[in-house]
Amino acid sequence: MKTQSLTIPAFQNEIAPSSDSAPISIASMLPEAASAHLVRMFRDPYALEKGERLELVQALREAVALQPDVPELRVLLGMALCVNLDAQAALEEMRESVKLAPDSFIARLKFGELLMRLRICSQAAEETRIAARLASNPIQSELARRQATVIRTMLREGIERGNYGKLLSLLSRVGSLFTRAEQRRATVALNSR
Repeated sequence: MKTQSLTIPAFQNEIAPSSDSAPISIASMLPEAASAHLVRMFRDPYALEKGERLELVQALREAVALQPDVPELRVLLGMALCVNLDAQAALEEMRESVKLAPDSFIARLKFGELLMRLRICSQAAEETRIAARLASNPIQSELARRQATVIRTMLREGIERGNYGKLLSLLSRVGSLFTRAEQRRATVALNSR
């Protein structure tokens, strides 16, 4: 059986956990089946069955336990947790990846994406802005630009967790209409006497 190469566009194929150690291949940290699940997750997150998602999350947790200072592994774990619908754990892993590597484009971009999906748009905008500043090639710049555009649209349309501005504005207008209707009824009642 031919093994699939783990090439993820925004990730480096090799990572160096510290300056004095040799680069480590991400694929070498995962079992072959988990690497295949990871590649499928990047192609289509909905393609993985529940068992495959759980297997991938478990393999990534084990890899993170062995290499806790590798932010890219934490980003991958956060993404897998998100696909597995475990948003709180995904958020914690993404936060930790940003804490470990504040100058990592992919950590900032994916943390911003998760915040955006959770409708925490102001923080998502900030993380995406930092990612755009850290972009080192046109592809990364374009990814950050597109994500920032979506976030700006969400902010403009009032799609943010806890942002009840549009709802309050609507309720205020409805309240004004009821007040005007009551005033008209009172005026008609006074004039009819």
